[in-house]
Amino acid sequence: MALQNRVTPFSELIAHPARGLVYGNRGCLHDDAGRIRRLQATRRWISCRLEFKGWHRKALLQPGKFTELFFVDEATAFAAGHRPCALCRREDYNRFLAIVGARGADEIDERLDAERLDGRARRLHPTRLAELPDGAFVARDGAAWLVSGGELLRWTPSGYSERVAAPAGRVDTITPPTVVDVLRSGWAGAVPVLHPSALPVH
Repeated sequence: MALQNRVTPFSELIAHPARGLVYGNRGCLHDDAGRIRRLQATRRWISCRLEFKGWHRKALLQPGKFTELFFVDEATAFAAGHRPCALCRREDYNRFLAIVGARGADEIDERLDAERLDGRARRLHPTRLAELPDGAFVARDGAAWLVSGGELLRWTPSGYSERVAAPAGRVDTITPPTVVDVLRSGWAGAVPVLHPSALPVH
């Protein structure tokens, strides 16, 4: 049975067999039986490499340990409000801080926490679609859509499906404004920014 540890662009945790290309955590979210009980346990929401120094936990969602999370790609992790890990992605972490002008983890984590949540609800940010870089996510008809090359790509737990022409006007942006600035800089890190299904169709 699939574990409830796949992350949507809205920061929600769902059960799905797709593993994803990016790993991460936001503290211990599960009980001793492995059931998800909370959205977050800390403001430190991070995204990591799938593999690092051969470290491997045999069983996931162990009692008292952090909840292992999986993302389709880094664009999804960014939209959900996660930033690069300072341990397994130190170079990415340092570059991320330099781009956003933060002095350390506490400062950037507090900023992202304020941008991603409004109480327990997801905070959305009205923006002109034409101002968003590729890799940002917007909400449309209750679903998450990736901005990519003048199109919107519908997010699914295993990649991207439907494609539509990007409409004009204002949209509700899911990706936090701080991370939108990072994407606008031409971000490329140690983990895949986009799932292969997001590549242009020829």
